[in-house]
Amino acid sequence: MSKSNLFENFESVSAKAWKQKIQFELQGKDFNDHLVWNSIEGIDVKPFYHSEAYSKAPAIQHNSSDWNIGHSIYVNSVEKSNTHALKLIESGVESIHFTLPTADISVEKLLKNIDTSLVPIYFEPLFLSEAVVKTLQEFSLKNKTSFYILQDPIGHLARSGNWHENLKTDLHTLKQTLALGSNLKSVISIDLGLFQNAGGSMIQQLAYTLAHANEYLNLFDGDAIKSIVFKVSVGGNYFFEIAKLQALRVLWQSLTKDYGLSIDCHILTQPSRRNKTIYDYNINMLRTTTECMSAILGSSDTIINMPYDHLYHKDNDFGNRLSRNQLLILKKESYFDAVSNPTEGVYYIETLTHQLAQKSFDLFKDIEKQGGFLKLLKEGMVQRKLKEHAQKEQRLYDEGTEGLLGSHFQQNTLDKMKSDLEIYPFIKQQARKTLLEPIIPRRISEEIEQKRLKDE
Repeated sequence: MSKSNLFENFESVSAKAWKQKIQFELQGKDFNDHLVWNSIEGIDVKPFYHSEAYSKAPAIQHNSSDWNIGHSIYVNSVEKSNTHALKLIESGVESIHFTLPTADISVEKLLKNIDTSLVPIYFEPLFLSEAVVKTLQEFSLKNKTSFYILQDPIGHLARSGNWHENLKTDLHTLKQTLALGSNLKSVISIDLGLFQNAGGSMIQQLAYTLAHANEYLNLFDGDAIKSIVFKVSVGGNYFFEIAKLQALRVLWQSLTKDYGLSIDCHILTQPSRRNKTIYDYNINMLRTTTECMSAILGSSDTIINMPYDHLYHKDNDFGNRLSRNQLLILKKESYFDAVSNPTEGVYYIETLTHQLAQKSFDLFKDIEKQGGFLKLLKEGMVQRKLKEHAQKEQRLYDEGTEGLLGSHFQQNTLDKMKSDLEIYPFIKQQARKTLLEPIIPRRISEEIEQKRLKDE
């Protein structure tokens, strides 16, 4: 039988017929009460999805097979960081993310023997500096390559409560770097992961990110912005996280279209810290595996995995190797790079994408009506809304509606961690003067873990 005739002997079944059959099997029970699940995002999840409810293909069809295995390096020593990067590339890493704590680095030494024409490089300075951008621009022109620079003064304000210097100076410096880094792929980034790790809903994450990006589009000439790197944290809600990433591309295309611009949406993804635990820590590998799968299917450009012991151990070769191998297995053994758009035609994911995008866009418009992201951030509205949702989510775990394996249920009472903590795994808050209340990331299991550590 030819493939074209494969389904000719099967009659199509309408959505109405499916629902009638389900209602018959329910034997009088209410369809909505027993089979429709209301998510914390305010989206009703149905037991089945039919083509009748989806009239056209999604607006964005990004190539999900074109993604890079990334790794992050904190540059304490230029020479050691270069050696580390070369070893990582040799072991299968395809992209390097350098965090720069100071401006006095030698780009030549840091990138020595790295083929930057093949290996995408991200630089994330913990400061704003025209000199660093100028140096990277000159290196880029000389070596016929390009880099992504992750700068976000508004994000720094949201995270720390203060500007690097002040409003005027920070935005002026960012504007100057846009001109100085004309050959670079991007000089602006936005950290959607900050909202996720602080307990924000997916709708809040997307809406605040869009409003955040809109501040830069309003402040600067859009034609000068080639690309914005969106740093995304992915949690454990598998299908919703796929839809969240796809909705981000839909929303970004819609916003830039309204400006008459075509600005690339480049997505750098890593697993969330919010659902990770120090007890039964090996389960973190299972969590990050499904989260990386969501990141791939959601069309990330680069994925940086999180080591299973990231919360309580210093950076180490064993944890890094396992996290890297998780991505290598997904790419080389599970063929997650073999299909360009595996979620196309999956009505459930396409419906979730549409609903997340619509609800997020509605919230974005409300933010703009109230004066924009920066204004609401200064007023504390963004922080308050994130806290409200985080508390709502926390209650679901505290009451047992939701749970983390090894923490909220199936605890291993023999598991001891106090002597294994190399770094402090909880929130560190220092009393200091800030312009506004910072957005504080918080893990779901922190309170339980602190009690267990005290009782050891």
